[in-house]
Formats: sequence, C-alpha cells, structure tokens
Amino acid sequence: MSDTLKVLLQHVLPKQRLTVLAGRIAGARGGAMTTRLIHWFVGKYGVDMGEAANPDIASYATFNDFFTRPLKPGARPIAAADFVCPVDGAISQLGPIDDHHMVQAKGHRFTTTDLVGGDAELAGRFQHGSFANLYLSPKDYHRLHMPCDGRLLRMIHVPGALFSVNPVTARGVPNLFARNERVVCVFESAEHGLFVMVLVGATIVGSIATPWHGVVNAKRTGKPSDWRYTDRDITLAKGEEMGRFLLGSTVVMLFERDRIAFTPDWAPERTVRLGEPMGHRPR
Repeated sequence: MSDTLKVLLQHVLPKQRLTVLAGRIAGARGGAMTTRLIHWFVGKYGVDMGEAANPDIASYATFNDFFTRPLKPGARPIAAADFVCPVDGAISQLGPIDDHHMVQAKGHRFTTTDLVGGDAELAGRFQHGSFANLYLSPKDYHRLHMPCDGRLLRMIHVPGALFSVNPVTARGVPNLFARNERVVCVFESAEHGLFVMVLVGATIVGSIATPWHGVVNAKRTGKPSDWRYTDRDITLAKGEEMGRFLLGSTVVMLFERDRIAFTPDWAPERTVRLGEPMGHRPR
C-alpha cells in the first residue's frame, strides 16, 4: 500500500470508535485470549521480553498490563548528562524553534501555540527555544521518564483527532501533533528553566496516564481540561517516571532559549533509549 493511500485511509476511518474498541480490548481480562494476543504482538513487533521485569507473557492479566510493563532494574542506566532521553524510541525531529514554529516533517511545520492548546503566553516562553519530537513504536517500552529534575506546575488535556503518529502520517498530515489529542505537562527547574512535555495520543491509543493523576483522558468529553499544581509540591527527579501510554505514541519536548544543546549525534530517525545523554546546558 502506498504512503498516500495509508494517509487517505486515516481520514475516512472511524478513529474515535476504533480507539474506544481497542481500549476495551486492551483493558479486558481475557485469560487465554489475552495471552494469545500478547504472544502475537510480541512476535509481530519483535518485543524483547528479556528486558522486562516480568518476562512471563502468560502472567499478564490484560494487554495494558503487558504494554506498560516495567523494565528490569538497571536495564536503562541514567547518564550523568544535564538532560537524558525520556523514552525508548526514535527521533522524529529536533532543533531550534523558529520564532514559534517547529518542523513536523519535510514540508510541514506547526506552532508552539497550537501544540500547547492555544495558550499564547505559555507558548511565548519557548520563542527561539528548542524542541525534540520522539516517536515510540509498538515494540518500545512505553513508560515516559523525566529528562531532568522538574517541579510540575500545570497539566492541560487538549481533545483532538486520533491520527496515527508514525513517520508516514507525520509526512502526510499537516499540523499532526497539534491536531491530535494530547496532554501538556508544564514543569520548572531551578537549573533548566521552564520546560514542557507533550504526550500526543494516536489511533488506538487507549489512554494517557500520569503518576500524579492516573488516566487523564478516561471519559473523552471533547472539552479541554486544565489543572494547576502551584499549591502542591510534585517534584520528579531526572529519570523518574512521569507518564505512560496505554498503546503507544509520541512525546514532544519544549525548552526555553539557551537552555539545551542537543548531543551532536542526535538526528532525525536515530534510535534512542531511555537514560542516554540527550543534551547539556550551554556554558
């Protein structure tokens, strides 16, 4: 099937209904059926169960339990760098924010204002800053971790479409990451300033969850939600878990101007792993 046809199909498929159905299947305690589904998935996508804290496929009660499985202790050492990679995945794009635009793929750009749900004041903090967009494929570990120490200030749930976020779709659907459903997490760091992690939903992504809230988008009301945490001390250390996808997707990170210089070998399409050096603060 051509890339063009794959993208066209996504415009006509009932993505919301498919996602609801997938979420129900992933959360169901199906016994032998669940085990067969996990076996099929592991074989289809080449999942390395040797890295899992629990490698026994038959022991997972639901597909979600399997999909969000923790890793063995020490499987992803956290580097001593100022910033570390927050996920296992691949780099879609990264680089400077041109005024308020970022590169989605060749020929496509999107704005920080659209990405964070229309808050121009928040987006303005990242004018001429830096961004990185990391894609998690089906075989990847699907918990997200902190790139540096940070205190949570705010979380915004932005309803939207549920296009796939794979590289083919990123090349073919304009404004993809600012159209899809997403959860915007705003952090501050004494050393690294304000930064944002945007967890982007996709077709058949059952839900997005965080340790401080649980499942963020359980009801999908279609209305934005905004939580403020300035009266609470929710501080997460570099490498600590900050979220998970119940069926995978993409994370987009925003940093203020002159806060990060990416590691030289970081480039689009490069495979990355949780905990490896991502960048350092310019001296």
